[in-house]
Amino acid sequence: MRSDVLREFEKLPARALMMATGIQRKDIDKPLIGIISSWTDLVPGHADMFSLERFIERGVAAAGGTPFIVRVPAICDGIAMGHEGMRFSLPLREIIADAVEDVVMAHQLDGIVLLTACDKITPGMLMGAARVNIPAIVVTAGPMLAGRRGKERLDLVTHTFEAIGRYKAGEITLEELLELEGAACPSSGACQGMFTANTMACLTEALGLSLPYCGTSPAPLAEKKRIAEASGEKIVELVKKGIKARDILTPAAFRNAVRVDLALGGSTNTVLHLPAIAHEAGIPFDIKLFDDLGKETPKICSMRPGGKYLMEDLHYAGGIPGVIKRLLNIIESNPTVSGKDIKEIGESARIWDEDVIRPVDNPYSPEGGLAILYGNLAPEGAVIKQGAVSEKMKVFTGTARVFNCEEDAMKAVMNGEIKEGDVIVIRYEGPKGGPGMREMLAVTAAVMGMGLGESVALITDGRFSGGTHGPCIGHISPEAAAGGPIGIIKDGDKIHINVPERKLELLISEEEFNKRMAEFKPIQKEIKSKLLRKYAKLVTSASKGAIQDV
Repeated sequence: MRSDVLREFEKLPARALMMATGIQRKDIDKPLIGIISSWTDLVPGHADMFSLERFIERGVAAAGGTPFIVRVPAICDGIAMGHEGMRFSLPLREIIADAVEDVVMAHQLDGIVLLTACDKITPGMLMGAARVNIPAIVVTAGPMLAGRRGKERLDLVTHTFEAIGRYKAGEITLEELLELEGAACPSSGACQGMFTANTMACLTEALGLSLPYCGTSPAPLAEKKRIAEASGEKIVELVKKGIKARDILTPAAFRNAVRVDLALGGSTNTVLHLPAIAHEAGIPFDIKLFDDLGKETPKICSMRPGGKYLMEDLHYAGGIPGVIKRLLNIIESNPTVSGKDIKEIGESARIWDEDVIRPVDNPYSPEGGLAILYGNLAPEGAVIKQGAVSEKMKVFTGTARVFNCEEDAMKAVMNGEIKEGDVIVIRYEGPKGGPGMREMLAVTAAVMGMGLGESVALITDGRFSGGTHGPCIGHISPEAAAGGPIGIIKDGDKIHINVPERKLELLISEEEFNKRMAEFKPIQKEIKSKLLRKYAKLVTSASKGAIQDV
């Protein structure tokens, strides 16, 4: 085992220090297992992880390992949304990956259980696991339960973010809005739809690094505790068998995850996170893979936002094993932490609801939920959640309304300055230009809530929340701060979007385009935060997963 180095005669002082924590000498001879937890009172998706830590500990100890809890920070994107705090969300992904590497290498742990839930924490944990390449298993803490108002089932995005737009449009009263505030989030857990946190939980299971049903099992259920305990037991087995993270994180695993993502209609943020995880695993990953596989992978689930079902519906309908069962003809054989092949898990799954997880010959859409657009505005690509865009808006030409930050765009939307036929352009919000590549959920939700989702589009070099739906195009690369063409758009320019043909074009002459590019000098923002200054220097293009160039 890796920890044998601590058992050498000369390492007596290290063993003495370990025993100072209260463990017995015999415990040092067992597999040393780190439970790397992101428990915090600050984040609803993580607030009840303390009990899951206990059950993982029980599993590790029962299987003959010695557990050690290590904690890393977490951020709630919903709380950080729409203000300066959102700049710090994506950098946390790299901080967590570094923290995993740091503690694993410093203490020579034999295996790790990664306890996570929310948007950047899960990919950060996966990146760390791939980087250190020791036995690893992920426990995602699960989605929160649906809110209720009478018979209406509520979710965070539809009934808070979008409800603000409905209030501004006069559709609901202030009393109703405040009622929704208190009812939309009734339990701990990741927000209820196929937003980024839950998408990444599902894809972690599809990659093979979580036990079956972990990705969808709701946070408050006793089932989640049983999965946590079983994961603690399983990590000791993986250590004894010498099965490492990269034994599971193969090229086939990433293709399987993309297919499941497309079938679910998952968050656009996976186009950032899967390439970043693959990079740490040493596997080449081009974002065009989403398009290539999307043409042969139908969208078989209708999940909020843009759909009708919540995470608890998907769980009770058959979970990710049920989705894999539907996709068996295109899912590739690959090992998982359960000890079973991913195809074996799919073959043994049961599907309880034919509408929540539809057959492939009766899909919600013949193509997957995500698409990658290219053109003179996005030479390196841009991403759109095509499964959450109406047919009317999949081909659209509109007039540019240009903003150099999210706050200015939000002000224009809330003041009623955005009209039918406009294309909202938000730039200098990319990985370097933000810095931090903020999500634009507040803006997109306001647009949808005010009833403009069928007549207004939005494009940005920033990101969207997994809760975004409608004609919203993000990750435009290169970004404005890196000299990308989004920086040369002027108010009044015409912009053409054609999702079926994967086109995003600025409709000016080639001569004018080249002239503007030659004269373009990106805005240089003053970055006050030391953390963000460092991040801006190291981060790469969104088309590469916004990984750090070190």
